[in-house]
Amino acid sequence: MDEGLATAAGDPIRVVFALLPHSLVLDWAGPAEALRIANQLRISAGLPPRFELVFASPEPDSTSSVGVRLAGLAPLPSDWTAPAWVVLVGLPGATIAVDNAPARALLHWLRGLQLEAGRLELVTVCAGTLLAAHAGLLAGRRATTHHEHLEELQQIEPGCDVVANRVFVLDAPLYSSAGVTTGIDLMLHLIGEACGETLAARVAQTMVVAMRRGPQDPELSPFLAYRNHLHAALHRVQDAVSEKPQADWTVPRMAEVARTSPRHLTRLFDEHAGVAPLAYLRRLRLATAQVALQSGANVTRAAEMSGFGSDTQLRRAWHQFGLPGSPSASTTRTG
Repeated sequence: MDEGLATAAGDPIRVVFALLPHSLVLDWAGPAEALRIANQLRISAGLPPRFELVFASPEPDSTSSVGVRLAGLAPLPSDWTAPAWVVLVGLPGATIAVDNAPARALLHWLRGLQLEAGRLELVTVCAGTLLAAHAGLLAGRRATTHHEHLEELQQIEPGCDVVANRVFVLDAPLYSSAGVTTGIDLMLHLIGEACGETLAARVAQTMVVAMRRGPQDPELSPFLAYRNHLHAALHRVQDAVSEKPQADWTVPRMAEVARTSPRHLTRLFDEHAGVAPLAYLRRLRLATAQVALQSGANVTRAAEMSGFGSDTQLRRAWHQFGLPGSPSASTTRTG
């Protein structure tokens, strides 16, 4: 887990979308919907919502990039007693203009932020990264932005390590994305870090984001692999297996979840997911074991947590799926 997102389990995270006039709607609406769905899924599971969404601006009323009027926007906050993310989004135009009153007010506010991993963090979408640069927040940081603004970003902040051709870049307490839909990718990553990969996978499924992209892309999260389909019964099985990969799953038990026969479930997996049910189960268990190992568990404990019957079964699956090295070499040692 990124150090900057290691907030205490269950702590609410305030997410402040700082909007200027003409802010690109998809830059903020897509990530906001991902957070809303994450809250909704947690509530349906009997858990409290994790994210408090705040839409703030230097002015109470504004106009979006598509002309929709936004009213009742909150003032830019000054109280940061709880863990919080500030989200900056892009604006239309070949360059990002900051020579207007709302932009100047936003930059003044940004310069007063005391960013700190795990407490107050900055998330930028598209050309929102340039606003952070204008505020002097990117010196000595790695960041990305929309490909059309990469040179502009470097000119604004020569001390920033500008990364091209990357979906998003993680440099706690700064998290930047390349633009538009990549803001959703970044927010799914942050949701996964804050709430677990299973929830992030379900958010992506609800949003019909078939492939989650990561900081080293193109790469598919193992928790989302084989889910590039819209078959409801099969998703129901995959949700159940993802939530409890260590359970005593068999094809007949999976078929009960799908409310179909074992033979028909096998056909569904083959037709829609392109993988056999038990091979899918082993892949999920392997991904769970990887997370456990990276969190400091030894091989025996990782095997138990992920549903493998023994160290030997875990090692066999490790090599079957072509992972480099060995499980013991992947353990994160602490102390």
